[in-house]
Amino acid sequence: MQAYSVTQINYYIKNMFMRDQLLSHVYVKGEVSNCKYHTSGHIYFTLKDAQGQLACVMFAGQRRGLNFKLEEGQSVIALGSVNVYERDGKYQLYANEIRLDGQGILYEKFEKLKKDLAAEGLFDQDHKKPIPKYPKKVGIVTASTGAAIQDIINISRRRNPYVQLILYPAQVQGQGSAESVVRGIKALDKLGVDTIIVGRGGGSIEDLWAFNEEIVARAIYECKTPIISAVGHETDTTIADFVSDLRAPTPSAAAELAVNEYLELDRQLKDYHRKLIRELQQKLDQYQSLVKQYKLRLLYASPAYQLKQKRQYLMEAEDKLKARMNQKLKEKRHRLELYIARLEGLSPLSKLSKGYALIVGEDNIPVQSISKVKEKELLTVSLLDGDIKARVEELCEKKRC
Repeated sequence: MQAYSVTQINYYIKNMFMRDQLLSHVYVKGEVSNCKYHTSGHIYFTLKDAQGQLACVMFAGQRRGLNFKLEEGQSVIALGSVNVYERDGKYQLYANEIRLDGQGILYEKFEKLKKDLAAEGLFDQDHKKPIPKYPKKVGIVTASTGAAIQDIINISRRRNPYVQLILYPAQVQGQGSAESVVRGIKALDKLGVDTIIVGRGGGSIEDLWAFNEEIVARAIYECKTPIISAVGHETDTTIADFVSDLRAPTPSAAAELAVNEYLELDRQLKDYHRKLIRELQQKLDQYQSLVKQYKLRLLYASPAYQLKQKRQYLMEAEDKLKARMNQKLKEKRHRLELYIARLEGLSPLSKLSKGYALIVGEDNIPVQSISKVKEKELLTVSLLDGDIKARVEELCEKKRC
């Protein structure tokens, strides 16, 4: 049987927690206990109710959104993810937001509507429309007074003073605010603007609730014009953010996303112009080089040039042939001289010229030994200039003579 280490088991359990969609974004309600502010800036605490408790931690980087001091006995709602701390093998809530429980009902309503609309597909990426890069008209649905509209106007004028801003002064807080926002979206959609910014400045969840209403979400979804939501601060999240085509963390950021920067565009156009001129010059140089190459190829392929080349080739081939033939003749002549010398060395006439003679018997067989000759036999002695007929008078061996 395979045994796993403690680390492997803790890692496996942690992966199970991470794959759970619910635990990655969950609101937990409870009473604060064992609250400790660490010197590093982290907050360690426990959330408990009548039947259980849950260890929690809020890291220093997340405390910017905490606008009150967390204390023992407070009833709060914490937003975060539940995961496993591998070293101790314990699970805990990693809190990103903490709010006092007085707003719990609104959070429950928020979560229910978010779940229902997500199930209908209002948040699907397939329905998101791209934001135009170079708009001419930008519609704005927000209050006519306040920091949000001023920030949008200032940033839009700084980025591109040629973009026309059209404001629909909507009520963004209180009774009837959701209906006012819906009317603004529909009016600007009919007007034919390129992009619509829907939003307002920061506030509590009650102040921002108009952008959590279902009628606003459906108006954004049904709008044919791309919509950028810009509600509250970066830490604020509304239903409008999920259903809109693009979420901006603040109204100022929405203006930067909606309005292109004129100076940057001008710089890009100048860069493109320089790049186009440079590439055209490169192409021109390239084609001029190709023309020269084609001209040379045409020259090489012309009949006159080919005849000249073939004539030159034939002349060189003729010279090589003559040189090779002379070389062969020299080699053959030298070899012939060697054969002549060898034949002369083997010729009988050459031997006869040196005083030697050829002796044959009556049977015309050369005499090579006295044992082949008989007394009184007629021999023929051949010399260089003729033959001598001689008769054997006596046979005398070398030892006896």
